[in-house]
Amino acid sequence: MPVLTTDPGPAPAAAEPPDIPDAGERHRLTAVTGLAALSLDAMASVAYGPEAIVLVLAAAGAHGLGFTMPVTLAIAALLAVLVASYRQVIAAFPDGGGSYAVAKTHLGARTSLVAAASLVLDYVLNVAVAVTAGVAALTSAFPSLYDDRLWLCLAVLALITGVNLRGIVESAKAFIVPTVVFVGSIFVLIAVGLFRDGPVSTVTAGGHASVLSDNATTVGALLLLKAFASGCAALTGVEAIANAVPSFRVPRAKRAQRAEVALGAVLGLMLIGLSVLIGRFHLQPVDGVTVLAQLADASLGHNWAFYVIQFATMVLLALSANTSFGGLPVLLKLLARDNYAPHVFALKADRQVHRHGVLALAAVSALLLVFSGGDTNTLVPLFAIGVFVGFTIAQVGMVRHWLLERGRGWRGKALLNGFGALLTGVATVVVTLEKFTEGAWLIVIALPLLVVAFETVHRAYVRIGERLGLGRIPETPHRERSLVIVPVSSLSRLTSEALTAASSLGDEVRAVTVCHPDPEDRAALHALERSWAEWDPGVTLVRLTSERRSLGRPLAAYVREVAAAEPGTRVTVLIPETEPERFWQRLLQNQRGGVVAYAVRRETDAVICRLRFRLP
Repeated sequence: MPVLTTDPGPAPAAAEPPDIPDAGERHRLTAVTGLAALSLDAMASVAYGPEAIVLVLAAAGAHGLGFTMPVTLAIAALLAVLVASYRQVIAAFPDGGGSYAVAKTHLGARTSLVAAASLVLDYVLNVAVAVTAGVAALTSAFPSLYDDRLWLCLAVLALITGVNLRGIVESAKAFIVPTVVFVGSIFVLIAVGLFRDGPVSTVTAGGHASVLSDNATTVGALLLLKAFASGCAALTGVEAIANAVPSFRVPRAKRAQRAEVALGAVLGLMLIGLSVLIGRFHLQPVDGVTVLAQLADASLGHNWAFYVIQFATMVLLALSANTSFGGLPVLLKLLARDNYAPHVFALKADRQVHRHGVLALAAVSALLLVFSGGDTNTLVPLFAIGVFVGFTIAQVGMVRHWLLERGRGWRGKALLNGFGALLTGVATVVVTLEKFTEGAWLIVIALPLLVVAFETVHRAYVRIGERLGLGRIPETPHRERSLVIVPVSSLSRLTSEALTAASSLGDEVRAVTVCHPDPEDRAALHALERSWAEWDPGVTLVRLTSERRSLGRPLAAYVREVAAAEPGTRVTVLIPETEPERFWQRLLQNQRGGVVAYAVRRETDAVICRLRFRLP
């Protein structure tokens, strides 16, 4: 368990410390597997990023669509800035955490919690949006499954969760093939389309109403800004690699940097290539058909290649939730280390899995899926705002980093990060205002509430630390008289084992039995007392009476009486229980031990010892 501390901890080192190879390294990521495990969100965004740009520009008619390439180039430039920035973040903060780590060091605790809250919201929403989008693609191909989309979403979520519980490397291996197929298909689509003079097929868009405005409007700065902000949805997931640096093999920072650069290069080429084809084919957005589907139809024709791209898109959209499963558990681990999240999130299981973080993400995502009914449109307005808040905070923090470090070329790096902060800050404001009435108000409320929750957890840990005297030298240990109380209800081998263990633990042992005033229980009590006297274990049998047929409360009351009557005596309650041979046999137990333990723990300061007697 991490040590409680009120100190936020030392700043991350500027250079990654050398790691000693261990057996756990084989359960960590290489640059290639890291790209597969942590970039699916960003890769899949090409399915809706260009479409988001086109839909906004369509309000200005065909003239507006002519600005698709300039807007895409602006987004690609921002992508380059973000990749360069997060490459520096990886080097400066090799313990992971991304914008949270940057803000914690350079912008203060409160700002770092805002960054962490934005990332948590983004990761959770990414899972829900990715799963619903993938299932939506499936139900579009097979309409008969539409009514079962919620159960399909939950099934996909369960599958991804199960894979991640086996380890991040296992999930990366499972997703390499879908990633390669999707990326390869998109590049084939672009390469073939560049040699076309016009669309090969328009079957997909046939019969669907165009959303292109008949009344062309002037393409003003506000419209371009909206298109830019909407298209920036394609940048979600860029930060995931920087957040999960500890998941990579040594040298961790270098491998993560390579994966980050590869992600930026592949994503940028795909966005620009698709934008070129949109202009070449004079594509117009239509209802019910995605822009990517139209591009596949126009470039490759309405044949098997078209369906390969559709199927690959569907699979990658569904699996892009894996990005969150790779990044959020690491972020929760850092928050737990700093006492802003429950310490259980810092625990690792086999295969380097932060199991509690994975399960918590799955549980919250499942609730979102149930809340939305498996409908993508309900969740999309909430998406991407959180990640832009994190982007902006990270960029501002890196500007301060360069101002303090003043290393080689620091002015150019600070200028680059400052420009990036300006762009992402503007995008954050525009997206929030544009989507506010569509559900973004929930994020505006949820983000500060999450920050308050983090601070509440931290205050609780501070109070616990003060009461435990953490950081101070405690008083010298001393021996006290000890009394062990053993609850019994009958004579058995378990009773003998319990009294033997109790005699080894304390100076005095007392057996306690609780009886009720009805005739049947009184007869059982008299039988127990006769058997006890005949057995004569050398231990006093104390009889307690309970009018309400309660077990725990009378025992707790007796413990309080003993503590008051015998000050300076350390009281231990030893609860004997059987350990069944098979797991299902636990259902046959009466759970009295748990009831007694709860009452004693809640109402007294006695030490509780639960003796497990394994049945041979």
